[in-house]
Amino acid sequence: MAADDAPSVLFARGRSPAAGGVQGERVAIPTARDLELTRTTISDWLRRQRGEWRDLDVGEIAMPGGTGFSNETLLFDASWTDGGARHTRSLVLRVEPTNYRVFLEADFENQYRVISALGASGLVRVAPVIGFEGDPAVLGAPFFLMERVPGEAPADAPPYNQEGFLVDLTPAERERLWLSAVDQLAAVHRVDYRELGLEFLSKPERGPTGLDQQLAYWEASLEWAATGSPQPVAEAAWDWMASHLPAHRPTALSWGDSRLGNMLFHELECRAVLDWEMVSLGGREMDLGWWLFLDRFHTDGYGLTRLPGLGSREDTVAEWQSRTGLRPTDLEFYEVLAGFRFAVVMIRLARMAAEWGMPVPPDMETNNPVTHVLAGLLGVAPPGAA
Repeated sequence: MAADDAPSVLFARGRSPAAGGVQGERVAIPTARDLELTRTTISDWLRRQRGEWRDLDVGEIAMPGGTGFSNETLLFDASWTDGGARHTRSLVLRVEPTNYRVFLEADFENQYRVISALGASGLVRVAPVIGFEGDPAVLGAPFFLMERVPGEAPADAPPYNQEGFLVDLTPAERERLWLSAVDQLAAVHRVDYRELGLEFLSKPERGPTGLDQQLAYWEASLEWAATGSPQPVAEAAWDWMASHLPAHRPTALSWGDSRLGNMLFHELECRAVLDWEMVSLGGREMDLGWWLFLDRFHTDGYGLTRLPGLGSREDTVAEWQSRTGLRPTDLEFYEVLAGFRFAVVMIRLARMAAEWGMPVPPDMETNNPVTHVLAGLLGVAPPGAA
């Protein structure tokens, strides 16, 4: 069930037309995990955690091609007897990364706690969780287990406006799917984080509001990721944001990685909202800005036209507003903030690619589809321009 993590496009072979290259298949990240040993370990762990599951059998464990970059994802089926009946479930194991960190802070358990709270509330469609293990001695890192939700996520590479199941739909079908997606995006933003006990997401040492905390976090993330190397577009974005800081800085639940590619669809309906690695209390507009930037990224970033039926920027804002009853403010700021955050993540991914010998251009950390789209928003020269 795992969708690609936010910046997976880095591992397409080459660059988008906007960055002066070509598109192609995504490259899977290296792994040294012994899957058979993992199967034995998880079997033992489940027997301890679920004593009521009798005659437990864990099937072969698979690592999906192009697994996520901020967490390790493993898939398997499990069968057991409970209440005299035999049950079989497809399960997903998410493991905290150990080889390379994309984000400044993992906050891995927070992901599980948020998904668990949302699932229990019924307010947002998420995968049902089974359990969390914080002891790294079990699998080498903390992990959590959840049920695999049937469905398909629009792909990042090749981009879904060019290839994949969305291309095969009619415009009316795509519109139905898109409206279901926006409905779940709005569902996240109708959540009162206090009522769900999500105050643990607050980082008061970073600032008085959720947005202030996120700005401090991403400023520190740029410094951590860049390690002193010039990042002209990201730095220009930060300077622009510093001079356009919203007067209202909210504290509200933000999914963090809000986009079509992090949703599972079945029969044109969103069945699960995935990947909560970037969750925070940064506010609803952070998600809306990220959604809009990623939509622009998947069109302008690749020289593509949005598929008919997928809503425009104006359509998205209107539908979101009608479903939340809220009027978004400072959207230009939040779109630039989204591009800045994405650019920072791309620095980390580009360096990971170089470290692992992956086939990407040597200037990928500064010259990539993300920085080209962000430069366009800012009205500055794109990377690589003469």
